[in-house]
Amino acid sequence: MIAAMMTAANLGARVTGWGFVVFTIGSLGWALVGLSWGQTNLLATNAFLTLVNLVGIWRWLGRQRGYEDGGKSAEDASRRASATPDLLAATGVVGARLKHADGAHAGKIVEALFECRSARISYVVVSRTAPGAIREDLRAVPREAIAFACDGMTLDLTPEAFAALPVLDDGDWPATPPSVRTMPTANIDPGAADRVRP
Repeated sequence: MIAAMMTAANLGARVTGWGFVVFTIGSLGWALVGLSWGQTNLLATNAFLTLVNLVGIWRWLGRQRGYEDGGKSAEDASRRASATPDLLAATGVVGARLKHADGAHAGKIVEALFECRSARISYVVVSRTAPGAIREDLRAVPREAIAFACDGMTLDLTPEAFAALPVLDDGDWPATPPSVRTMPTANIDPGAADRVRP
């Protein structure tokens, strides 16, 4: 159960990879039980599961962890170098917490859609779940309504304007973001947009 929660929670490459390590320990244990009791089916099934788990370890603790570490090292290096703009890895956008200008939680970014020619973010999809609710509401937020910064992302909309954005249907998202009226820039860190240009 622990391994299942570690992999299902999708808390990053390391946690997911260690979930596969726990799965591997379990499948090896059951394979030994099958071997010692002469249960060929149990042995064969868990030998196959061990192989699958080893692929998961390679995928998440090896390759994916390397990608995340590489992106993080580039972000850190850009912050130390004075002549280069601060960088933000694309993997840092999806999953990022979005806050209102007053610091209140607005939601979590679950997807970012880029324009192919300019490579700029067109809009992000923000997930918001009401307290005690199971269903999440998804809303498209245009890039212009978000102040991107290395220490977090701030929604440049009032809570009422954000709540008024249309809720997206599962699997049917727009080609263009909705038009919104952003708040005066006095409420947002004026240097945030210059520090990171997604």
